[in-house]
Amino acid sequence: MTRRIAARRSPIHGNGVFALVDIAKGVELIEYRGKLLTVAQADRKYANSSDSGHTFLFTLNERYVIDANTDGSIARWINHSCAPNCKAFIHEDPGGDPRKDRVIIETLRALHAGEELTYDYGIVLEERLTPRLKAIWACRCGARNCSGTLLKPKRPRRPAPGRTR
Repeated sequence: MTRRIAARRSPIHGNGVFALVDIAKGVELIEYRGKLLTVAQADRKYANSSDSGHTFLFTLNERYVIDANTDGSIARWINHSCAPNCKAFIHEDPGGDPRKDRVIIETLRALHAGEELTYDYGIVLEERLTPRLKAIWACRCGARNCSGTLLKPKRPRRPAPGRTR
């Protein structure tokens, strides 16, 4: 089978993953792999790491986190974008074992050979989103609708009374 994707330097940030061939919409590309940690283990191991602006942790479910720092697949190099062309989907284990849930990266639209794969990280931090944290977690995607940060608010904003979206 022909390789469809490869990691290399990215104009967005550091390393990235790129399509080597044209890829259709709705294609499962790769599993996000790494060492399985409990949420408590990840909290202990990476306590106070929100100041780095860098993570290979992916929340799998309410009990487990995938740590792609150890035994991670090249999916760990897929960069964030505010206008993503891929999405990360959680595939729950049919037997109900949360340790066997998986994260699969799938295309949201057709990709052209040479195009960088991106998805929205949707990072939610427990602490208050200060201007300093937003700068540390700055987005470099360059999308027209770029929010400027990889961080998401803890709660969705509500429209002002009397206004509609």
